[in-house]
Amino acid sequence: MNNTSILNGRKPLAEEIGKVAEVAGYLWQNGWAERNGGNITVNITDYVDDAIRRMEPIAAPVAIGLTLPHLKGCYFYCKGTGKRMRDLARWPMDNGSIIRILDDCATYEIIADNPVKPTSELPSHLAVHDRLIAAGSNYRATVHTHPIELVAMSHNKAFLKKDVLSTLLWSMIPETKAFCPLGLGVVPYQLPGSNALADATLRELEEYDVVLWEKHGVFAKGVDVMDAFDQIDVLSKSARIYAVARQMGFEPDGMTQEQMAEMSRAFNLPR
Repeated sequence: MNNTSILNGRKPLAEEIGKVAEVAGYLWQNGWAERNGGNITVNITDYVDDAIRRMEPIAAPVAIGLTLPHLKGCYFYCKGTGKRMRDLARWPMDNGSIIRILDDCATYEIIADNPVKPTSELPSHLAVHDRLIAAGSNYRATVHTHPIELVAMSHNKAFLKKDVLSTLLWSMIPETKAFCPLGLGVVPYQLPGSNALADATLRELEEYDVVLWEKHGVFAKGVDVMDAFDQIDVLSKSARIYAVARQMGFEPDGMTQEQMAEMSRAFNLPR
């Protein structure tokens, strides 16, 4: 960290950005973040002090393309457009930036550390954060990535019906039901970065914490970036168990409905 970084002397903020860097490394190591694939956006408003609020922008204001009334005065760390997760893991403030949402709720400005333009998918990420704040949620992070087995499963139309994949993945290993009790939402294929994809994702996130985009990837929300990653990781593990069983030449039995119901009762889980 250089002495001019916004993170200097701000341990809680530095630790939060450190989590982002750690997760970025995991995404790359898992093979889920080819080239510049994937995005991370974190609401860091709780870590902002008066000195940060007084910081002048380091780039011209940019229109979000949406008006998001609950984001007035909020601050976000955003992965940069065209930036690689493997680089963000080592140098988060060179491959991402901190932005401030202006009072019109329709414009943002970059305040630190460098004028790294945020991801082109920023409007959809911010729309999710706006909805979270409106709902009084304590979720502060969104992650988009490309888990191999989950994307592969999305090529099977039978898996895209409501809660078919949730039930299958829950049945592979008890921890999936315990740690991802809401299951996995599904959005049929939409053009990446489109408003249609953003709108469909928002609808699914009303019911689920993780949403599968057909033939594309997943989008997750969480209390922090590690929480969002953990849910993707658990679901991906179940998908891998299913794929390995099929490679061994058999259809896995999975836990029965009775066994999963027992899990739900024992751990006070939804559904």
